[in-house]
Amino acid sequence: MHLTQWTKTNPERTALIFAERELEISYAELDEASNRVARALRAWGLQKGDGVAVLLKNEPAFFAVYWGVMRAGCYFTPVNWHLAAGEIRYIVENTDAKALFASADLAALVPAAPGCLLARVAVGGALPGFLSYDDEMAEQLSGPIVDEAEGAAMLYSSGTTGRPKGVRPPLPGTPLGEGPAALTTGAFQAFFGLQEGDRYLCPGPLYHAAPLQFSMMQHRIGSTVVVMEKFTPENSLRFIEKYQVTTSQWVPTHFNRMLSLPDETRAQFDLSSLRVAIHAAAPCPIPVKKRMMDWWGPVLLEYYAGTEGGGTVIQAADWLTHEGSVGRHWAGGTVHILDKDYQPITEPNVDGMVYFDAPADPEARFRYHKDEAKTAESYSEGRFTLGDIGHLDADGFLYLTDRKSHMIISGGVNIYPQEVENCLGEHPAVEDVAVIGVPHEDMGEEVKAIVQLRAGHQGDDALAGEMIEWVRERIARYKAPRSVAFTDALP
Repeated sequence: MHLTQWTKTNPERTALIFAERELEISYAELDEASNRVARALRAWGLQKGDGVAVLLKNEPAFFAVYWGVMRAGCYFTPVNWHLAAGEIRYIVENTDAKALFASADLAALVPAAPGCLLARVAVGGALPGFLSYDDEMAEQLSGPIVDEAEGAAMLYSSGTTGRPKGVRPPLPGTPLGEGPAALTTGAFQAFFGLQEGDRYLCPGPLYHAAPLQFSMMQHRIGSTVVVMEKFTPENSLRFIEKYQVTTSQWVPTHFNRMLSLPDETRAQFDLSSLRVAIHAAAPCPIPVKKRMMDWWGPVLLEYYAGTEGGGTVIQAADWLTHEGSVGRHWAGGTVHILDKDYQPITEPNVDGMVYFDAPADPEARFRYHKDEAKTAESYSEGRFTLGDIGHLDADGFLYLTDRKSHMIISGGVNIYPQEVENCLGEHPAVEDVAVIGVPHEDMGEEVKAIVQLRAGHQGDDALAGEMIEWVRERIARYKAPRSVAFTDALP
């Protein structure tokens, strides 16, 4: 299914609720808005297979643009607006975007006009050199374009070199809502217990893969997406009650912050409508998950997957007998554990690299955009890996042990030490540096830098603070170390 089909059968059904604004948008309104976007893309010269970059917050235009890009058979790339301006420019240029949509209130981050762009469009205000979103949409007709076809999301997943990697899937080449899109929709419903008419709470930023894909999947099955523009723990509970939310998705940091509310605050809200609470993105500490199940009941459903594909899922009942597991293959396939020589490990509870079966047709496999070496490293004899280390127990449940890349996950967000090390290595006082993740009760992990100083420099609190600010000024602030330790030598 897709927007137009739901518009034909139930045009007044609510597609979107922006919770803080108390703004509701019907399927008919979203369908019309997305058709105007698709027509505008064609008017600007974009064809099937072209890329569209989006620097938008959790706002109504985000959904209209997404579905317009899907209708036009193009690639949709949301850009993390917490990144630094240089990082944002890199992604826009790397994806070869032909159009850029940007929130006017993100003006300081909007990149200067890369040569690849045919159109730059400002949403919610004016930006120098940008077209007005409202004016451009008003000029377009509301009906579908004649060559409507299914597009795809091209998301960026950070790599160990510190540069984000564009995960570029093949375009389906099918009418909107048919072919692989229909199969994926059915699989989502089966794996996660999603139903037509659900009310899904999205507390996370839509530039992340999971909030994006789950929100848009709700529209394929005819449900309502309740969007939070900014997560706060108390508002999350308030909106579950107010909008009778049935499904939702979280990261462990969300759980931590809701659990930190006073008991009397948590007890105020009726959460009985909640049928499924999906969580992923980072390992959930066992005590945290137990407390959440004590509070919410057996509604928690955990999965493990990547932008590249693959995946496992575990229901609450199975988790209680396999604490700490991320489940079994969500489609009944095989999770492979390979040793350092890429040979299968068959004994239970022995760690190795985690692999999933790749599509038999090489043309149907993902690739990292403009990085064939990285793409090749991810595959081994018809299997691919997300770079994780783990093991299977005797029942075939997967447990994740480590990341091959030693990636830090803070608040469900991936941070790669190499990028931070590269930045700190340019500080005039740094001889050598190692960046690691250390436990943090709320965020899961936080970034810590261990620095070997050049001769003539003294390690103290002032220099540590200077180094933290050095990183914050050059790359995204959330990647900066929260603490710096000094050492005489690094191995």
